[in-house]
Amino acid sequence: MNPDVTGERAASVLTLKDGRRLGYAEFGDPQGEPLLFFHGMPGSRLEGELAGPAAKKLGVRVIATDRPGYGLSDFVLRRAFLDWPADVIALADALGIGRFAVAGVSGGGPYVAACALKIPERLTAAGIIAGVSSFDVPDATEGMSRQNRLLFGLARRAPWLARLPMWAMSKGAGSERLVRQMTRAMPEVDRATIRRSEVWEVFKRDAAESFRQGAHGAAWELVLYSRPWGFRLEEITMEVHLWQGELDKNVPPSMGRYQAHAIPNCRATFYPGEGHISLVVDHMEEILGALMSQS
Repeated sequence: MNPDVTGERAASVLTLKDGRRLGYAEFGDPQGEPLLFFHGMPGSRLEGELAGPAAKKLGVRVIATDRPGYGLSDFVLRRAFLDWPADVIALADALGIGRFAVAGVSGGGPYVAACALKIPERLTAAGIIAGVSSFDVPDATEGMSRQNRLLFGLARRAPWLARLPMWAMSKGAGSERLVRQMTRAMPEVDRATIRRSEVWEVFKRDAAESFRQGAHGAAWELVLYSRPWGFRLEEITMEVHLWQGELDKNVPPSMGRYQAHAIPNCRATFYPGEGHISLVVDHMEEILGALMSQS
């Protein structure tokens, strides 16, 4: 393969064998231990900026990817979770990286699970951070915000309509109004975290980049999460770290507890006073430290 890697560290593109573009960005220490970072839904590679300061301090090279249909990555019709590890391997190979850690936030969680299942021989560690679980398990949405329950319920019952709310969201992408709308149902600890100027700016840039290509990527992922995933967490053999905030209303603790029970070798940490965003922002150094200690 002769990959085409272009652009600056925040806007690089790999051309895959099939001609698709895969966008990525790098944060932290360019010479550090590699960790591939999977963003939430909707989201983009720019979320990796939240890990940048801790990564630089700890000597971690964070490589944050755009999934198909987001940011700089081409949309893929009817893709599945288990298609993702092949793209991850292609990127790692193009960058000359043999083994690496993976971490996924929120909607990036299932992609960490898929990698832990399919390519454990390439991974030094795997971490799910406030990661969404399957919706086909009992009490999956217990404690979830009404807004999220409605979104995923729509995708499950009427997948052909999933594009409508994502299309509406894309029209305000990057605006302060959209960010406030997305955080309205969050607990105060999350809203307070997002009000910090450095976090607020990352969220605005990420929201705009999420919908660079329109709503296709987010709409398809909404359907993916709400359907059976095509694999079982019980099939994962490698150790997986999991972090979950007990106040999280985006991905409720019930989802974290289910994953902690289902993954055979799971090291789970639950935080009583943390939500969805505060967990990521305020515990990133601890999270990266735990993952890098495995490499």
